[in-house]
Amino acid sequence: KRYHIAAFADFTAHSTIDQNISPASWPILFQRNNMKMASGGALCSLFALTRQGQRTLFTQQNKCTAALGANRRPASTQTQLMSTSSSSENKKIEKNRDLPDYGTTPIEVDQIRLEKIKKWRRKDLDGKSLIEDTMKELETDVDFQLTAKALREKGAQRMSLEERKVRRRALDALGVPDFKTFVKQKMVEEDTSTRTVDVISRKDPTVFQLNIGLYCNQACSHCHVESSPQRQEMMSVETATKCLELLKNSPSVTTLDITGGAPELNDNFRLIVRLAREMRPDVDIIDRCNLTVLHEPGQEDLVQFLKEHRVHVIASLPCYGEKNVNQQRGKGVFDRSISALLMLNEAGYGVPGSGLELDLVYNPLGAFLPPEQAKLEVAYKERLDQDFGVVFNQLYTMTNMPVKRFADFLHRRGGVKD
Repeated sequence: KRYHIAAFADFTAHSTIDQNISPASWPILFQRNNMKMASGGALCSLFALTRQGQRTLFTQQNKCTAALGANRRPASTQTQLMSTSSSSENKKIEKNRDLPDYGTTPIEVDQIRLEKIKKWRRKDLDGKSLIEDTMKELETDVDFQLTAKALREKGAQRMSLEERKVRRRALDALGVPDFKTFVKQKMVEEDTSTRTVDVISRKDPTVFQLNIGLYCNQACSHCHVESSPQRQEMMSVETATKCLELLKNSPSVTTLDITGGAPELNDNFRLIVRLAREMRPDVDIIDRCNLTVLHEPGQEDLVQFLKEHRVHVIASLPCYGEKNVNQQRGKGVFDRSISALLMLNEAGYGVPGSGLELDLVYNPLGAFLPPEQAKLEVAYKERLDQDFGVVFNQLYTMTNMPVKRFADFLHRRGGVKD
């Protein structure tokens, strides 16, 4: 049997229970709010407003009356008290329609979670490309059009040189030396008796990163390789084969990091993954995924492919809010991203004990550093789980490099030095 304790409406209206408080101390909190608890072996249930304003169910069995000690009343007195108190509280509820309806709120937490997943898992987007929407946005994007015009007039090589000069001037103004000078300074500061000052010691590589193409269904404002649906540069099968040979003959490499563009849209992506797994069963294969690619036509079985080959998915999600994500990555990207995360969860990705790793990446929208990674990860996990039913393993925070599209963005706004 489940019994609701009288005066809970008044308690939830004026109090907040911290989720970190031990259940043993709940009866003490009830006492402080002039609340008396029913005796016996009943399961005492409480709906309280947490710090996030969400309804949370707390349960504690058989410990309530023991913690109250001398304040326990005979059962008949308690019944009378509850009856009187309930009548009074019913009047309060009539006057406070904005209070949580704890009497009708479902207690099946799993059912609530399933409803969220059902809402955000957008099966209607499966097989529908984002490319058309991306291209329309590029036509009206002022920054993109200015960059495209400069590219036509100056060419890629001249634009790269100008970008480098702008960046170098900003660093000089801040007193930051160029890389070669910096290395020499550090070598002088250390013990140089056994090595030449201008030599950098080399170690065995552990990460082999492949950028297999610049073609992408998105055109993010911070992209440091200026990927978009307009880019056609893709790694050939011949180059991919040479890279696989290198991986096979490099035992120190423990991670194969595949990126792009949207690497999954390269025809050789699955070949690389499949052969790499056969050659090196021990290697951690990473797919740098933009998430929306999972909805693209022809990628309907991509999640299953990644699962079968135990691919570690690291996905971009610059915020857990729709406005920031769409501002940086394009209209409609947020809904598609959440849906894609739920697709990965359905396959076991991010689920504890599955062995299928799903990590997310945060990057800031402007010329500022990201928040502390550990604290932001807690916020991401809380919000994504509560709002969408999404789970994942780790969050990585990164700072955008002032190169290519992001460099243009900063330069036009006078923010390169920042």
